[in-house]
Amino acid sequence: MWRSVRAGAVPGSVFALMDAAKERARAAGLAVVDLSIGSSDLPPPDVVLEVLRGATRDPGTYRYPLFSDTAPLREAAAAYLARRFGVTVDAQTEVLPLIGAQEGLAHLLLAVTDPGDTLLLPDPCYPPYLGAAAVAGLNVVTLPLRAERGFLPDLDSVPPGVRPRALLLNYPNNPTSAVADAAFFRKAAAWCRARGTLLIHDHPYAELTFGEYRAPSALEAGLDGVIELHSLSKTHHMGGFRVGFAAGDAGAVAALAGVKGAVDFHPYLGIQRAAAYALLLPDAVGRAGAAVFETRRDALVPALRTLGWEVETPQASMYAWARVPGLRDSVAFAVRAAERTGVAVSPGAAFGAGGEGFVRFALVQPPEVLRAAARTLGSVPVS
Repeated sequence: MWRSVRAGAVPGSVFALMDAAKERARAAGLAVVDLSIGSSDLPPPDVVLEVLRGATRDPGTYRYPLFSDTAPLREAAAAYLARRFGVTVDAQTEVLPLIGAQEGLAHLLLAVTDPGDTLLLPDPCYPPYLGAAAVAGLNVVTLPLRAERGFLPDLDSVPPGVRPRALLLNYPNNPTSAVADAAFFRKAAAWCRARGTLLIHDHPYAELTFGEYRAPSALEAGLDGVIELHSLSKTHHMGGFRVGFAAGDAGAVAALAGVKGAVDFHPYLGIQRAAAYALLLPDAVGRAGAAVFETRRDALVPALRTLGWEVETPQASMYAWARVPGLRDSVAFAVRAAERTGVAVSPGAAFGAGGEGFVRFALVQPPEVLRAAARTLGSVPVS
């Protein structure tokens, strides 16, 4: 009775189905190894936690934070972008704190699109993208991400009659772990500018990169018509703190600020202080966390290949994306695996039709646990 058209359009969550399967496994006495959720199991840097602890004892942090109060975090974000990517932004007009990048995206779509506008969205993609598009009342046109193209979209394949209001990209990518170079973003930005399309880049895995690879920023292609969302959830292991920032095109940032001004007062000032401190830490701090995930990658990928599963060695992110030979129903397989073995993975179909036949592993357990999980999954029939 009370469900709006917008709420009714939000797709159901396969992850709720997986949660139920995990509960059945626990009820059956199985120890659950949850590799289905991409939530970092590492702690934030101690110095960041100390900043937060100190802030909780400061009565000045207890009030509503106004925009002027966000200046330290905005300035820290601008300094991070300059140091890491060589990108210059105006902290006053081209940066805005977020209560997590997921919140930021949902409000950004409300701020820069109108119902019925077209959003270009990769397939597969992070499922909340679809929910945010539904709430905004958008027409979604999908761009297939195929292994033979390195899971990069072919923008030239978009039909001439499609006039997108926005294009949403995400590299390093969830779920595929694919990466993009600066040349790709220059091409994407030029493609968007030629069509009056806003390029939105979701960039939560900016620092979770392995070996010599370093992820570029879409903002390196220029700020005009480009906005990027950053999160401290993965890079600084602060997922529960719900803090990040948007940066880029001043008009898009202003529109987002207008929408957010109607619904929130920014993150708690203590969390803002901690986030600002984290962004100003030496790059070596983030590299230390990435090295942990790289070690886990190096344990899991060979173990999956011994099963005959097809998986590229990720250069970034906190996932492994594996094609399972003969798999036709990834949801049924993931539920069966959780119920029978306690090992929970994300079914590829949860990320869109293009994910069918795949499963996604989150690298959120130690190497020996990941190896054992792979061996266990080898006993689960694919049909």
